[in-house]
Amino acid sequence: MTPKIMIILGSGSDISIANKAMDMLDKLEIPYSLKIASAHRTPNLVREIVTKGTEAGIEVFIGIAGLAAHLPGSIAAYTPRPVIGVPVDVKTGGIDALQSIIQMPYPSPIATVGIDRGDNAAILAAQFIGLHDDEIHQKVLKLRKDYAQKVIESNENLVQPINRPFIRNDFIKVKDIEINKVQADEENGGCKNKDAEVAIIVGRQNDVLTAKKITKLLDRLKITYDMKVVCPIRSNKKFIDYVKSMKNAKVFIGVSSNCSQVTGGLVGLTARPVIGVPCTNENGDDYMLTAVNMPPGVPVATVGINNGKNAAVLAGEIFSIRNPEMVDILEKLKDKKISL
Repeated sequence: MTPKIMIILGSGSDISIANKAMDMLDKLEIPYSLKIASAHRTPNLVREIVTKGTEAGIEVFIGIAGLAAHLPGSIAAYTPRPVIGVPVDVKTGGIDALQSIIQMPYPSPIATVGIDRGDNAAILAAQFIGLHDDEIHQKVLKLRKDYAQKVIESNENLVQPINRPFIRNDFIKVKDIEINKVQADEENGGCKNKDAEVAIIVGRQNDVLTAKKITKLLDRLKITYDMKVVCPIRSNKKFIDYVKSMKNAKVFIGVSSNCSQVTGGLVGLTARPVIGVPCTNENGDDYMLTAVNMPPGVPVATVGINNGKNAAVLAGEIFSIRNPEMVDILEKLKDKKISL
């Protein structure tokens, strides 16, 4: 049986991060393969593993690397399949590896997750495959419910036993709260194409230029989309209404230059893959770290700063998992046989 996911480590010393990914894939019951190959010490081995894996039917690759962390990019050079990158903390808190993995040139995106977050890489891979396999999608939905329940139960298990003079543990006990689902007005969500494959949410008008890079390439890839400018902080109800109105979307892309509330808000509302595009604001600041370093259970597939084009390519790679025509387009794009 051909596994659906291949995990490649740049070094055997990264096995603890791979274990997080494998634990999660075991829990989700998704077959996978594990290999060790260095982008610098064994580049030919990387090429052979990725090429043969792609030909055999691997649907998603996960590259785990620290320091210079060129491995995920090396993997992307040999496959049209989506590549998820996990930066590893070795020397500088993992920032060196994160910058190397996330800031990839067009058209070779790496769906980057947080530093040492092998678990989120596995969940993201499951979300990608779940677009084409409802059984896996249902497992992701259950996993999200389990994470939510763990947070709720922590109030009783961790907070209630605390005995301090001024803490009032009998005030609004979480276990007694009836948690209702969010009420959304889907009919007035503001979408123009509710059946679009991709929903693009832009946090600020200033970020529309980056969003247009996404739409331009999606047009050329023949992927349908809908786009709306709405901030989850200033217009929370409009944000929720829009996301819920786009329930048929397969992929969500959040574009934002101030903090990362757009992508953070999205992962709370959908179990579908969320791609994050951090942008530079008018002060020259960006919020890449807050976009990519998500907690366990809610990964954001983050691409480079202002790199809307790579977000569109990544969406294409996700759709290509069971789409030979899209694979052909992406292969030609990467080989520079066509220009989009």
